[in-house]
Amino acid sequence: MNYLLEDIFRRPDTWRGMNNSNQFLPNANIEPNNGCLHSPDSIKTGFEQLDMQLYNKGWPLRGCIEVISDQYGLDGIGLFIPTMQKLSGQKRWQVFIAPPYTPYAPSLASEGIDLQELMLVHPKGRRELLWSIEQALRSSTCSLVFAWLGTTDYRYAELRKIQLAANNKNTLTVLFRSSRASNQHSPVSLRLHLNNYRQVKILRQYGGSQGTTIQLPDNDILGINNSGWSFIKATELNDPNSDIRINT
Repeated sequence: MNYLLEDIFRRPDTWRGMNNSNQFLPNANIEPNNGCLHSPDSIKTGFEQLDMQLYNKGWPLRGCIEVISDQYGLDGIGLFIPTMQKLSGQKRWQVFIAPPYTPYAPSLASEGIDLQELMLVHPKGRRELLWSIEQALRSSTCSLVFAWLGTTDYRYAELRKIQLAANNKNTLTVLFRSSRASNQHSPVSLRLHLNNYRQVKILRQYGGSQGTTIQLPDNDILGINNSGWSFIKATELNDPNSDIRINT
């Protein structure tokens, strides 16, 4: 276990599954129960049209995926629900770093995602955000890392450090960024731009086609309000008049 990452696990503002147990520290040596669903280099997206346009016929598991949009990444998270389902049950963390909203646990559970494998990390500032991403990637306990970089500008060297950390692990890594970042250089393995509802444009990928726009099929899982990824504002968690609750 990486002791720096374990420090994050034990922080009171880090949500770790519904029972929030300090005893849940996954064993990376456990054989995944669905390892046949992906190769060492990629995992199927769940959308055939998209897989056909990706170099490895799925999401790259080495290096970062950058998703650019105007909706804080909320309009793109549905793309990864099938992947979350496939990775669930591996006894490894699915980590969400600095999400602008809080995922609604019952909706995720209804999609068959094991809530005890989910972790929410709330960094205190830019420096801790970058540090948290790197530590999660350098750990062997994470199957998936989502990170929201917001509208902040990041130096190429900072992003490259994350990319290098992601290159060495079999972990799906997704960075959500604002559309203002589309004109900035980025070292990531795959860069996507969400233009419109159910439209994904491949801006850049190693070894594959670029500039291709994929129209995804009608699918409820892509909808923000009716998918397994329903968000609530953090302030609503403390609202006594709200019917929404999440264990922390």
